[in-house]
Amino acid sequence: MPLRGRIAPTPTGYLHAGHARTFAIAADRARGAGLVLRIEDRAGPRYRPDYAAAALEDLRWLGLDWTEGPDVGGPHSPYVQSERADWFLEVWRRLEAAGAIYPSPHSRRDVEEAANAPHDPVSIAAQEAPSASERVCEPIFPPALRPTHRERATAPGGVPWRFRVPDGRTIEFHDALQGTVCRTAGVDFGDFVVWRRDDLAAYELAVVADDHAMEIAEVVRGADLLTSTARQILLYEALGWTPPAFCHTPLVCDASGHRLAKRTGGLAIRELREAGWTPEEVLTREL
Repeated sequence: MPLRGRIAPTPTGYLHAGHARTFAIAADRARGAGLVLRIEDRAGPRYRPDYAAAALEDLRWLGLDWTEGPDVGGPHSPYVQSERADWFLEVWRRLEAAGAIYPSPHSRRDVEEAANAPHDPVSIAAQEAPSASERVCEPIFPPALRPTHRERATAPGGVPWRFRVPDGRTIEFHDALQGTVCRTAGVDFGDFVVWRRDDLAAYELAVVADDHAMEIAEVVRGADLLTSTARQILLYEALGWTPPAFCHTPLVCDASGHRLAKRTGGLAIRELREAGWTPEEVLTREL
């Protein structure tokens, strides 16, 4: 059954063939139920308006159509994240009032040094579990760096804020393509940032806030974000919201077996267009 879905390009570079295939799956699964296009352009030096414009052009060239978003709602659309700061701040306030988040001034170096210090049993498990070591891309935030008492705040200020995860709890969810997926808090991921030092909503908070507000029924994205989904489910719970369904697509690799990224040369959609590829070839041809 089609479910209201979304595609959410991030304008930090040109879209590549992997993006095209994931977005095409999202569009197909949402066909008839509504498809939202959301530009995830939270301010920062890597975000460029020309990349956003190029993304719209490439998606149209591929034949993908959306029912809501830029080119439908006008240039100043509620589907552009940089224009949704007030909503993100409201969600931050709800999490702060629930006691789910806390200010965390520690640098990445602080976290790395603490992660190499003696650990409690949960942190030791995070180091020793083979499955976790394959999935964790950054050090688990050590519980020792959590504040010992709660400090109330009316605004996030110039310090990062983290979500306090329930150490040892396994978050299990069903994925349309991956089946049953499990991630354990404190083992596969630790306390994560929801508000950045530069006073902007972090990815996890912004995505949950917008998917809920836009009534997204199914989130389709790459399998590299499975652990992010576990984090986001915890945010949904803390906010009292029902999570959407999830569908994580297999990662697309180049001929050498490396995962496609925006820095991958020669596989950007516009470069393939210039090389004479058709939209169908971009979506189906071996790379």
